[in-house]
Amino acid sequence: MKEKILKLLGNAHSQFISGVEMSNRLGISRVAVWKHMKRLVREGYDIDSSPKGYRLNSCRDLLGFSLERGESAIRFFPVVDSTMDRARELARQGAAHFTVVLAEQQEKGRGRLNRSWFSQKGGLWFTIILKPDLPPQLSFKLNFTASLCLARTLNRLFDIDARVKWPNDILVDNKKLVGLLSEMETRGDMISFVNIGIGINVNNRPEQDEPNAVAIRTLTGREVSRKAILGAFLDDFEAMLQDILEKNIIDLWKEQSSTIGKRVRIETLNNVYKGVALDVDESGALILQQADNTTRRVIYGDCFHRENES
Repeated sequence: MKEKILKLLGNAHSQFISGVEMSNRLGISRVAVWKHMKRLVREGYDIDSSPKGYRLNSCRDLLGFSLERGESAIRFFPVVDSTMDRARELARQGAAHFTVVLAEQQEKGRGRLNRSWFSQKGGLWFTIILKPDLPPQLSFKLNFTASLCLARTLNRLFDIDARVKWPNDILVDNKKLVGLLSEMETRGDMISFVNIGIGINVNNRPEQDEPNAVAIRTLTGREVSRKAILGAFLDDFEAMLQDILEKNIIDLWKEQSSTIGKRVRIETLNNVYKGVALDVDESGALILQQADNTTRRVIYGDCFHRENES
């Protein structure tokens, strides 16, 4: 019944639907309609109620996408603490490979090293649950494939010059367009699941909170379809994951890189390293040339291009 009600509201395109019409079309009483509406509002759906009836105010594109693809594939939430946290719960409960947790808004979105991620309405916030038949030491292939594939998808859709930044963000003109975060759990000597969280600045205005961020709306000068972005990326990513062991993902990623050759600062939980990014090796580690001409292999950290330092 929830799905039927949301379809009715979504297909109304911001117009009110009377309680009588909904009652007749759904085959339930007006009181039952009212109770369902109250429950949806408690879940976070932005629904207006007036003498004219009921109207869904936002998230129609993402809601429509989730209903089209099916609840088993897309778990949509109007408001969620974090898609990463919800995806972890679902993965442990047996959610299928390539399940997507999608939200209109996150209340506790986060990036690497537990930094806050501002998740305003209008952006695209989601986590993909992956359950590949891979050992943990090859999990890096999934992260680099996701960032590479998303950069290519955005370039194709919007004719922009999106570049990947080590380890897996996406920049346009050195401004952050996309942030990616991954978490892994293992079972024995194999991956149990890898969750890849992705935040894309689409129709929101991230510059208000992050001066070095940018949105697709700003780049194109118009509102764009989040549904079209998500659908295209998921299709491209799923195809690219096929025979992933046979693909030299790192070489392909380096062709799209904005990091190699740049002066960078790398922050880890315990240390800060500075130098020139010489290369990314076959395991995804960054090779850093330090001021004393020694090289350091950095496996993980938050990377800042030095020209963007505050």
